[in-house]
Amino acid sequence: MIDKPVSPGGKALRRLLHDPSAVISFVVTFAYLAVAALIATGLLKIDFTVSAGASYLPPSLEHWFGTDIFGRDVFLRVIHGAKIAISVGFVTTLIAMPIGIVLGSIAGYYGGKIDDLIVWFYSTLSSIPYLLLLLALTFVLGKGLFAVYMALGLTSWVEICRITRGEVMKLRERDFIAAAKASGAGSSRIMFRHLLPNVVPILSVSASLLFVSAIKAEVILSFLGVGVQGEPSWGLMIADSRLELLGRGVWWQLAGATVAMFGIILALNTLADALRDALDPKGTK
Repeated sequence: MIDKPVSPGGKALRRLLHDPSAVISFVVTFAYLAVAALIATGLLKIDFTVSAGASYLPPSLEHWFGTDIFGRDVFLRVIHGAKIAISVGFVTTLIAMPIGIVLGSIAGYYGGKIDDLIVWFYSTLSSIPYLLLLLALTFVLGKGLFAVYMALGLTSWVEICRITRGEVMKLRERDFIAAAKASGAGSSRIMFRHLLPNVVPILSVSASLLFVSAIKAEVILSFLGVGVQGEPSWGLMIADSRLELLGRGVWWQLAGATVAMFGIILALNTLADALRDALDPKGTK
C-alpha cells in the first residue's frame, strides 16, 4: 500500500505537534492572546482603577499579586498590561510586515538601481540607534498608545525587508520563475503568486520575532515615560515599582509585571525556534 504524499506544511505541523516545547509555548501564547482579545472586545471587563483593599497588601489568595499604593489589585493591572503588550505586538507586526515584504520583494526581484535605492534607505535607517529613533518618533507623534504603534511599525520593517530581499533574489533565478516568465506572467503575478508563497515560511518565523521585539520596545518606552499613558502597562508598573522596592521593600508589582513579560517573551521565542526547526526541509522529525 502506497502512503499518501504529505505536503511540506503537513510535515511541519507534524513536527510541531511532536515537539512538547512547541505545544506548551503555543498554549501559553494562545492564553495571552485570548485574554487580550477578551479585554479588547469588552467580554472580559477589568476595572483596574478601583481600590481593592489597603495599600501594599502582600500577595494572598484574595490578591494574587498584592495591591499597590492606592490599594488596586496588581494582578488585574498585570492582566490589563497583557492587553497593551499584545495589541502593540499585533499592530506593529501588521504595519511593519507589509512594508518590509513589498520593499524587499521589489528590491530582490528588480535589482539594479531600485535595489540600490532600497538597500541605501534601510541601511541608513538601521544605522540610527534604534532606541534613539523610537524616542524621537514618539516625541514627534506625542505620548500615548497610537504614537507607540506608529513609531514601532514604521521602524521595525528593516529586518523583514532584508530577509525578503535575500530570499527573492535566490528564488528569481529558479526554473519555475523562468517558466512563469515564458508563459507571459507579469511581474506582479510572479512576485505575489510564485515568489512570496515560497518566502512565507521564513517570514512566519520573522513575524514571531518581530512580535517579541515590539513587546520589549513598548515596555522600554513606557518605562521611560514616553509610551502608554493612563493605562496599566508592564513598563509603567516596573517604573512605579522602583521606589516601592527601594523605600518599602514592596516587590510584588515588579515581580508581577516581570513574570508576565517573561512568560510571553519566552513562549514566543520558543515557538519561533520550534517553527524554524519544523520548517527546515532537512529536518528529520
